[in-house]
Amino acid sequence: MRILVTGAAGFIGFCTSRALLDYGHEVTGLDNLNEYYDARLKHARLEQLSPRNAFRFVLADLVDRKATAELFSKLRPDRVVHLAAQPGVRHAIEHPHDYIDSNISGFLNVLEGCRRNDVKHLIFASTSAVYGSNTQMPFSVHHKADHPLSLYGATKRANELMAHTYAHLFKLPVTGLRLFTVYGPWGRPDMSPFLFIRKILKEEPIDLFNYGNHSRDFTYIDDTVEAIVRILDKIPQPNPHWNSDEPDPATSAAPYRIHNIGNSEPVSLLRFIECIEMAVGKKASKNTLPLQPGDVRDTFADVDDLMAAIDFKPATRIEDGVHEFVSWYRQYYGI
Repeated sequence: MRILVTGAAGFIGFCTSRALLDYGHEVTGLDNLNEYYDARLKHARLEQLSPRNAFRFVLADLVDRKATAELFSKLRPDRVVHLAAQPGVRHAIEHPHDYIDSNISGFLNVLEGCRRNDVKHLIFASTSAVYGSNTQMPFSVHHKADHPLSLYGATKRANELMAHTYAHLFKLPVTGLRLFTVYGPWGRPDMSPFLFIRKILKEEPIDLFNYGNHSRDFTYIDDTVEAIVRILDKIPQPNPHWNSDEPDPATSAAPYRIHNIGNSEPVSLLRFIECIEMAVGKKASKNTLPLQPGDVRDTFADVDDLMAAIDFKPATRIEDGVHEFVSWYRQYYGI
């Protein structure tokens, strides 16, 4: 198939593109290569993809309506995996317009491209941050998610609503994936797993917000990618049992689905750090701080629907995933 992957130089976009190429698909990767974090890592990821004959890279910004429309019209992809976004919870507090531009305007341009070019399935990344102040655990796609605590989470929840509108109005099949703290080789340097490894290796103190009393449903990158690839061919159909008197947020009378992708096994932040310490061979120096604005205290994914849909659930043990992450980090940075 011809597949467009947005955010192809990003962590999940790169790993997904690589897997799709391995499966024999033709992949066009789009990215704007912004400098939200060190762009050298993005270029290094692309260097892994560029030699592949079935890969083509397009340097463009989805906010550019004309460029996006021209790409869709020329490529006419069979599937679109939309992973480009402005990420980060705390960054949104000081730079809110970045999120509206990339995550709202950019996503609208993707929806329009899909609508006007007969895309058979749009898969887009949402986030566990949409659950916000929800405390009913595990987080289920059948629960309401209308109280995000960060602008990032709010824009991703808006994406889900926008996608449903296009599914309803134009019969565009769309699947939203709520991703839970993805980590692993080639990860994002702004995320806590990457920061912890770097600081422990450099023997610098690490900041533990909420005094370390967080738990996260850490999800290994290979599991995340496997779920995305399997969902590509799981084109959503209207739910014949959908009841407008008791609306199910995860499905619809339109071709629309929402899935959680998480390990379904929350790990305390302190336990995660212990795993890094074991893999690195050094103890961490810790600096405990209060809960930060926009942070969710705990995450825990209910993946029953994912299992039913694709007969797969993430299951990589945190010890194994961290070991692979640390091994890659040492090799990449020559430590």
